[in-house]
Amino acid sequence: MLTDLTDTTCTDIRAALARAQGQLGGPATGVVLNLIIVTDESGQHDAVRAASQAGREHPCRVLGVIARDSQTTSRLDAEIRSGEGTPGQTVLLRLYGPMSEHADSVIMPLLVPDTPVVTWWHGSIPAVPSAQPLGVLAQRRITDAARAKAPAAALAALSAGYQPGDTDFSWTRATPWRTLLAATVDQEQCTITGGVVAAEEHNPTADLLTAWLQGKLHAPFSRDTSAGPGITEVTLRTDAGDVVISRPDGRVATLSRPGQPDRHVALHRRDIADLLAEELRRLDPDEVYGEALALVAGIPAGVG
Repeated sequence: MLTDLTDTTCTDIRAALARAQGQLGGPATGVVLNLIIVTDESGQHDAVRAASQAGREHPCRVLGVIARDSQTTSRLDAEIRSGEGTPGQTVLLRLYGPMSEHADSVIMPLLVPDTPVVTWWHGSIPAVPSAQPLGVLAQRRITDAARAKAPAAALAALSAGYQPGDTDFSWTRATPWRTLLAATVDQEQCTITGGVVAAEEHNPTADLLTAWLQGKLHAPFSRDTSAGPGITEVTLRTDAGDVVISRPDGRVATLSRPGQPDRHVALHRRDIADLLAEELRRLDPDEVYGEALALVAGIPAGVG
């Protein structure tokens, strides 16, 4: 069910949401969170589609915010989608003129009450997400440094402004690697003396993974550049020889240990919907991400 409202108000949008809920038998029942998406026209389709897919696991009210021409008079347009095979409701808001500077005032009346709020910036990354008006509303704040023009600089800025509750998809992409590496390290009986993470140039996930390994293993790790896609290889140097996890195709990794046969492990690169679904599973602060982010920026853990 699709409802378009032009030059509307929050009161009219809430009334339309209530009507849609009644007509579809209460699709907002069971909503577990509010998901605010800050995006633009070029990215809104992909962002809303990812939220809809993640919503099958985490029923939510999706509130997309698109700031339009700030030189025009204030106006609010809304596109409301209900049903369409996805739990919850989606409201795409287009804010024109000075209203675009006060998106939080528009969003607040549309939130499902007594329900956690997550804000996701699908596009430009604020240096301090927690200081943004839409970040103040949220328990969890999601960015994606990989979409920045200079990912390393974006990570440095995020580190300087980090607050508990911040996270980044660059870190989420590292979850399968961290899981496999943790299991591999647990099985090793020898001492790990350092290593190398190889990935395509300007890959923030590789930077965070390198920092995480260095922090957890208390050994020097360096970054190497490969042709990709993404992270292609991690080498753990030990006193018994190198342990190598190689993934040249972005799908299947080969784990090689000294004196043992190679082992193949599924290690697929995931899409945005999978990353979003993972982040929505936990709303508590990710302290390990904060520590890795600080190490990337050269700040000792616990300082800042």
